Amino acid sequence: MERPRVEQLLEFRRLPTDGFIRALLVLYTPFGICLMLLRIFIGLHVFLVSSALPDGLLRRVIVRAMCAILGMFVTQRDSRHQDKNVKTYISNHITQFDHNVLNFLTPCHTPLLEGQSGFVSWARGFLELGWMDNRTRLAEALRQYSSLEGARGLLLFPEDETTSGKVGLLKFSSWPFTIDSIVQPLLLTVKRPFVSVNVAESSWVTELLWMFFIPFTVYQVRWLSSMSQMDEEPEEEFAARVQEHLAMELGVVSTQHTKSDKVEYLKRMKHMTPQAASSANSQPSGNRARTFLPGLSISSLSAEDVRIAGMAKQVKEVLPHVPLNVIQMDLVITKCVDTTITNLLEGRVQFTPEEVSVSPSSISLSSKPHLAPSKLVTSLKKVPKDAPNAKPVSTTRFEKSPVDRHLSLQERKEALYAYARRRYIEKHGLQPQSEESQTEQL
Repeated sequence: MERPRVEQLLEFRRLPTDGFIRALLVLYTPFGICLMLLRIFIGLHVFLVSSALPDGLLRRVIVRAMCAILGMFVTQRDSRHQDKNVKTYISNHITQFDHNVLNFLTPCHTPLLEGQSGFVSWARGFLELGWMDNRTRLAEALRQYSSLEGARGLLLFPEDETTSGKVGLLKFSSWPFTIDSIVQPLLLTVKRPFVSVNVAESSWVTELLWMFFIPFTVYQVRWLSSMSQMDEEPEEEFAARVQEHLAMELGVVSTQHTKSDKVEYLKRMKHMTPQAASSANSQPSGNRARTFLPGLSISSLSAEDVRIAGMAKQVKEVLPHVPLNVIQMDLVITKCVDTTITNLLEGRVQFTPEEVSVSPSSISLSSKPHLAPSKLVTSLKKVPKDAPNAKPVSTTRFEKSPVDRHLSLQERKEALYAYARRRYIEKHGLQPQSEESQTEQL
């Protein structure tokens, strides 16, 4: 089974694409705005009540009922699996309010991992342990906290970042599994009408306003049986085992993408034009294209961006009919000129060919993208007899053969054209015609 790309794990579109649902959303908007303003006023009272009441079952019941008025409904399944002796809960991460929702069901704390501590983090319900420069020190502080008598349980999200929850899970970090040898897995699913439950790079304030605007948001929590770390089992393997179990029960894929991969992808999206970004996020994952801002100076690009741009130029010289943004998107994934050229020639990456000027010395395959197969073959030069064994010549690595090292750019282009012609003929089951017959037809 093909593993999803990191962008497939995220949600970029807030509004629905279905025309009927869009029409319903437009009709609902006036009522939604009034509901949002009313809920903001009620939300202030919910915060005051939750701050005034002592921590306990009564407080959780009252706050949960008041949050239902705010449109946040919480349900749970298989609560019989809840282990009262476990102090560490592990859950997938979908929204920025997951820790608040789970706190309605069982008393637990979620440590503040990023951002500044203060009133806002306290109001959002995070556990503040002071500044921790690394996860090792954080895990040690949490172990000390858990050892205290009467301490509440710890709710941890090993993914370290939110996802859509529909495709796969980010790779679990190992540090949450160093706190205790027994953990309680939880499955979290979130549903709401009209709009997405979470959008990448959206702030918690924006998500809160959307929650107030929409009629309701349903959080469903499913309890799974507790899992124990086996003897001499490394924390990394324990984390991977829990991740696989959660993914299987949730019906999604367990991936090796990390929080850093998500951050890097979102950072690269900022180098895209708005039109290209919208197109990339709306296309299927295998066909998403990336481009850099045309006016972006080299000094403002990272070393990786400069390297990708250089390789894209090499591919563009060989395949001028391929749009530059398509080339750059595939290079970001492959990091190899040869692999990208092969993907483009074999049709693994879909694109709309660009119009290019044909030089008198050679006829490019890309200059006639709409020709029928028979006309396309007859318009090309004769394929050499050794073409079936020809492969694209590398332009990025140092060849061992002196002949390959001294190939000129034009020779490399001709070799790639021959390779492209061979693959096209093989794909369509065509027979190359003799040079004399081709000359007569031309």
